[in-house]
Amino acid sequence: MNTTITKDLKEHFFELILTSSASEEAWLKEIRTEALKSFKSLDFPTTRNEEWKYTRITPLLNKPFKKGEYSHVQTSNYKIADLDAIIIPVVNGIINLKEVILPKGIELLNIHIAKEKHPSYIEQYFSKITDNKNIFTALNTVSATPYILKTDNNAIIEKPIHFVFVSKGNEVFVQPRFLIIAGKQSEFNVITSFHSDCKSAFLNVVVEVVAEENSKLEWTKIQSENNESIHVSSEDIYMSTNSTFTLHTYTFNGAMVRNNVNVAIDAANCEANLNGLYLLDGKQHVDNHTKIAHMKAHSNSNEIYKGIMNDASTGVFNGKIHVYQNAQKTNAFQSNKNILLSDNATINTKPELEIYADDVKCSHGSTTGQFDEDAVFYLRARGMGEQSARALLVEAFANDVTESLKSEALKKHILLLIHKKLSKEL
Repeated sequence: MNTTITKDLKEHFFELILTSSASEEAWLKEIRTEALKSFKSLDFPTTRNEEWKYTRITPLLNKPFKKGEYSHVQTSNYKIADLDAIIIPVVNGIINLKEVILPKGIELLNIHIAKEKHPSYIEQYFSKITDNKNIFTALNTVSATPYILKTDNNAIIEKPIHFVFVSKGNEVFVQPRFLIIAGKQSEFNVITSFHSDCKSAFLNVVVEVVAEENSKLEWTKIQSENNESIHVSSEDIYMSTNSTFTLHTYTFNGAMVRNNVNVAIDAANCEANLNGLYLLDGKQHVDNHTKIAHMKAHSNSNEIYKGIMNDASTGVFNGKIHVYQNAQKTNAFQSNKNILLSDNATINTKPELEIYADDVKCSHGSTTGQFDEDAVFYLRARGMGEQSARALLVEAFANDVTESLKSEALKKHILLLIHKKLSKEL
């Protein structure tokens, strides 16, 4: 990618982000100004960047993207069968807060109201958990409309909060921004599902998560956009004492998907779980980059990502576990397993351990293979069609990722999406 095209890209996105409100408070303007400085000093990544070695995103961004506006969507079209959830539509990154009704113990606020009601949280965490050292987070910080989802201390929210992200329009540029705060001893579930009602889109998502003492947060992310869409997400999680955080990431569609997940375990007796499944076909490309930092002693992390690649699709997994010197008695386990359904499919996988403590139990591993044709033959010999036999084996391969879901309705929904994907219906 030559420097002229890269420069033109920066100028185009610079013009898109100049429309932020001039009436914003000084504190927010200061944050945006610092992010703008970072954006100006950075470049869009190329394959010469180690972190983007296998992912060529810059050519995909060379389109006349424009900012999307809010418009009404029919939420019933996105309801998950048999799941009693609170559905909140997020259209082109924007929420109509007047339509949002939440139960007692949880609130959804725009950044301005949140600063008035919870100034200490905003000052301590907003744009602090993530940073603007990469061009995508800087771009988001400059102009996104931020929302804060916060639970009260001791709140147990029975119904999942389902954010339905819909991209509408042609070649839209969408920048969702959230700060999620799990209050002390609170417990709740969040679902984020991504959908396309457009020809093509570029989503640049930033989510910061705070898990306070003794909190439990389970987050399920479902990526089902069309295959003209580009999706870059940056998710940064900060964990306090005795907190539990679980993230399930299921990727089914998208021309190019990049998921950056960074978990900072900064206290004792925490548990972090990252589960991922990506099913690819055509020329889809999905890149999962994860990092779990064990900064204090006596905490656990479990990470399992599985990939199924067909046709000429490509997958990337780069997972790092970083155990600091103070993090004695850490238990950290990581696994990445992949099946290639085609000779033209590709996976690049790089599990990493970086350990500076000596009293730990850590392991990582990666495997890549093809279908066991003997197993396919065995099933076919018992009257099962070839497609059904392969689908059954894929579902069995994905079982430990889907079984980690606590909600039976959500589990059923994911299995249905897997079946549709394998049947070329998705």
